[in-house]
Amino acid sequence: MIARTPFERLPAPLVEELEAAGLDARAVYAAVVSAVAEDLPGGADDVTSAATIPADAQGVADFGAREGGVVAGLGVAALVFAHVLGDEARITDRLPDGTRVAPGDVVMRVAGPTRGLLTAERTALNFASHLSGVATATSRWVAALEGTTARVLDTRKTLPNFRMLEKYAVRCGGGVNHRFSLVDMAMVKDNHVVAAGGVVPAYDAVRAAYPDVPVEVEVTDLDQLRELLDAGCVRILLDNMTDAQMTDAVAITRAHPTPATLEASGGLTLDRARDVARTGVDFISVGALTHSVIVFDLGMDLT
Repeated sequence: MIARTPFERLPAPLVEELEAAGLDARAVYAAVVSAVAEDLPGGADDVTSAATIPADAQGVADFGAREGGVVAGLGVAALVFAHVLGDEARITDRLPDGTRVAPGDVVMRVAGPTRGLLTAERTALNFASHLSGVATATSRWVAALEGTTARVLDTRKTLPNFRMLEKYAVRCGGGVNHRFSLVDMAMVKDNHVVAAGGVVPAYDAVRAAYPDVPVEVEVTDLDQLRELLDAGCVRILLDNMTDAQMTDAVAITRAHPTPATLEASGGLTLDRARDVARTGVDFISVGALTHSVIVFDLGMDLT
């Protein structure tokens, strides 16, 4: 009943679009195939659709926003339909990821065999609703920081095997990606500091072992900040500091001959975002962008 289209037969413009967005199209395809297989284990058919819908029935369905926010993952949803319906999938009126929508807006229209539309529906919605939730949450932080110099960062607190897509959704919402893995940046946290015997020994150890890798070090007080600035550290994370402490940290850093960027982290809330930004920090990192996502309300309705 479904095409299970191989990667090589996907629409070339869709693959190119995903790659241009900074996504690995083959990895996205693999995620889609795995998700479809959850619903159709062992190559089975959708028993409900097969029983209730004639095999030759054709349909058109609208993806609609049922709340306001920022959409993301519509290209992934389109890939789901391309995988399930193959050449019979006809997708139109798809809004670009990152578009702000209002309740009732049609974000994508898809036509094809009705059985296939309903078989693909939930998988497509799962991707798009989750990623739109991430983008919408991020956009709220971006709005809260508007007019300041601070930018909102994501973290590695992502769903396993979903990081690439979730960080993409953060970008759709206007946020900035932090490191993607344990190898593209060294991030010295409290346990590393304890194990190494201090913030500077930990920083020096990373610099000696991996001189070409960017390094960020977490501090919990201003003395540690001063030590790291004197050691030449150019990216420092202020962990669980008060607004007053962060204001002092910014003043100390700006007066120091070594330029460094400062990132605020630790239990930050949207209500507090603007006050934190006004301290002068460069970045605010927010794990909740991805680890506490409220799914965006998208629905698919046959027309």
